[in-house]
Amino acid sequence: MSHGFEMEGKGGPSGPPVPDDPFVAKIAKVLDWLNKAIVSISMFAMLLTAFILTYSVVTRYLFKIPTDWQDEASVFMLIGVTFFSAAYVQSYRGHIGIEVLSSILPPAVNRFRLLLVDIISATFCMFFSWKSWTLFHEAWVDGQTTSSTFAPPLWIPYAMMATGMTLLSLQILVQLLAAATNTSNKGRPA
Repeated sequence: MSHGFEMEGKGGPSGPPVPDDPFVAKIAKVLDWLNKAIVSISMFAMLLTAFILTYSVVTRYLFKIPTDWQDEASVFMLIGVTFFSAAYVQSYRGHIGIEVLSSILPPAVNRFRLLLVDIISATFCMFFSWKSWTLFHEAWVDGQTTSSTFAPPLWIPYAMMATGMTLLSLQILVQLLAAATNTSNKGRPA
């Protein structure tokens, strides 16, 4: 049993559930808009990463022209795609979860289980976000770079990690607020 993308209709996911509380719904709507914009940018970044890696292979093997920037550029973009897209995936509750208990537990106990998992997840993500922001600050202040000849600044991936984890933390907090303020049980977690 699952509550991911495959459970939606054939036209794809219809969107994350809208919270009952008007204030929480407005926050969720803004976050949904931001998540969709980030996912569009992330799709372009994935295509660009594929192009960069293909370009590197072609120039290296066919024309004997070495490139020293493609690996780090690709890794930085993949870091951005991974962390920035996490909040979008969470809005649909698309992250991997073990659902063996959901079919066994009574609905009230299952709602409590999901609430507990969201609280633990939010706590972890907020800690990860805070640590990422401290890494970003250190890299920015100290002018840290990678050890390659290309030497891009390390604040770039740290900023992407910190921003992505902050958005993920905010998404989980919005879902917790929705669960706390929703007046009706719609059959799936908020």
